[in-house]
Amino acid sequence: MSRAAGRAGVALLAALLAGCGGHYRPVSDSPVRLGRPYVVRGVTYTPAADPSYDMLGYASWYGSESGDRTALGERFRAKWVTAAHPTLPLPSYVEVTALDTGRVILLRVNDRGPFARDRLIDLSRGAAELLGVRARGHVAVRVRVVEPPERDRARLRRGKAASPRPDVSPDVTANLRAQLDSGLSAMGR
Repeated sequence: MSRAAGRAGVALLAALLAGCGGHYRPVSDSPVRLGRPYVVRGVTYTPAADPSYDMLGYASWYGSESGDRTALGERFRAKWVTAAHPTLPLPSYVEVTALDTGRVILLRVNDRGPFARDRLIDLSRGAAELLGVRARGHVAVRVRVVEPPERDRARLRRGKAASPRPDVSPDVTANLRAQLDSGLSAMGR
């Protein structure tokens, strides 16, 4: 066999293996990864640990990418309770509150995104269903970094929902919504 034929065989084998999905990182909380700054559509994102992260904005959801590799190297599973965030460490745990309903869920961030100016977080289809926002493509939310108990972390690592969290009262959601609306009007939106 010639060298060229051997190299072609190796390239073909590599392509076939890549088509089979390749190797995925096991679902684990360690090591936690930040990553280097990166640019998407002309915007620079700088990953950083921020234990006091508590933001108001919008969430969307995604799910057609099931089976793809997440930024953490895990296999994306649309039915799991996960999310994508542009800068939080991978993995991170966040509490997401839907401002329209007051429903609160805990989820695991294992991917990067969304890369849209007006969104804080992209929810997996499973997270969107659990939060009660799947029927809507875009929803006002509060996203807060939390340190959940190990049993909730373990459930999320297995693709299951964490322990239910109490809903937020209508007075609190109205206050948060007013803060979001005043922040957006101050930015000229």
